Amino acid sequence: MKSLSAIFLLAVACFAQAEMPEAEQSALRDAVSESANSPIEFMRALEAHLKKYPDSVRKAEIEKGIVKAAMEAKDHRRIVFYGERVLARDSDDPLLLEVVSRALLASDDKQSAEKALKYCRQLEQLLRAKEKEDPGPQGRGRLRLEIDSALGRGYVFQARANGNLGKFDEAVEMARKSYEANPTADAAREIAHWLDRAGKAEQALAPLADAFAIVDPKTSDAQRAADRKRMGEIYRKSHGDEKGLGDVILAAYDRTSTLLAGRQSRLRAVDPNALATEPLEFTLSSLAGQSLDLATLKGKVVVMDFWATWCGPCRAQKPLYDQVKKRFADEKNVVFLAISTDEDRAAVEPFLTAQKWNKTVYFEDGLATLLRISSIPTAVVLNRRGEIVSRMNGFVPERFVDMLSDRIRDALAE
Repeated sequence: MKSLSAIFLLAVACFAQAEMPEAEQSALRDAVSESANSPIEFMRALEAHLKKYPDSVRKAEIEKGIVKAAMEAKDHRRIVFYGERVLARDSDDPLLLEVVSRALLASDDKQSAEKALKYCRQLEQLLRAKEKEDPGPQGRGRLRLEIDSALGRGYVFQARANGNLGKFDEAVEMARKSYEANPTADAAREIAHWLDRAGKAEQALAPLADAFAIVDPKTSDAQRAADRKRMGEIYRKSHGDEKGLGDVILAAYDRTSTLLAGRQSRLRAVDPNALATEPLEFTLSSLAGQSLDLATLKGKVVVMDFWATWCGPCRAQKPLYDQVKKRFADEKNVVFLAISTDEDRAAVEPFLTAQKWNKTVYFEDGLATLLRISSIPTAVVLNRRGEIVSRMNGFVPERFVDMLSDRIRDALAE
């Protein structure tokens, strides 16, 4: 989500261009500018504006602004109040459906649970429709991860809503669906919770052990301690003591590690970069058809040139970049990679032929997203450990060759 200051800037720009009476534009601009960098003051300013101008032609945008600020302020009441108004106009916003559902479930009353169920089912429909999209082979794994994660959260919310309505069997079913979609400690813990509430404590032991065994950075030490305590209580009630509980936990470690390893293998089969979180974990496809596993370059300084066929500055930088390559032509520990960010990959080879450029070119395959490449040309230098030590966005013609050369030397000297 954008920072609050970014929300302010976006709001001011949007409202200034809106077809509003001049007096209202001025009032809104003043209200936003006076709310500083506080989500609470921002919400109050916009609410006061709506009170003064209840028929504003930009009412929808103003209410969206309030929801965004309420999300940052974690104001459940306003998220629900304004979020439901926004969803009444446009229910095709997965993030808002999820956020409003979570806010509704902060209360355990039945009316809120019913509303949360409705929104969660709408979210599920949107995500199932998204499954039919094809972002291409390099995006399929990440799309699958995104959908699975959102489905997992949505099913957890459905479990809680059903549980709050006293429908414990339905709650268990939804929690199991969450675990199937995205096997996390939270999903396993949800299964155990509703089995426990349904009076099936002994059945809750296995999912509790799964929650305990899964390595999940979102699970706190306090949560793991609570899981362990509850496992002990359940096991002692059935067996008189905890002798044998260790075997249950070891079985959970085996079960969950096999499950997660299988899931990772399936994702990597679809997209080798689906789970990559570091540059050297990526595998880049190439124009020649061969793939490059960046892990094989560990121990070398890697210079990545992100460019595109439609980028004029990239063409201007190319001869300067070639000068740098010549300076390090005899340095075996420096590798230069030309990485295309073109969406239309078919345009790359004809362009290289026309420009008479070297055709040893790789495609970014998600690496540009990981590195947050927001403009091109961009040159990124990795040290021998695969860590980013330099990023040059754009270029200064008279200084580029020396600047990049110095940064490569610095990386070699580390």
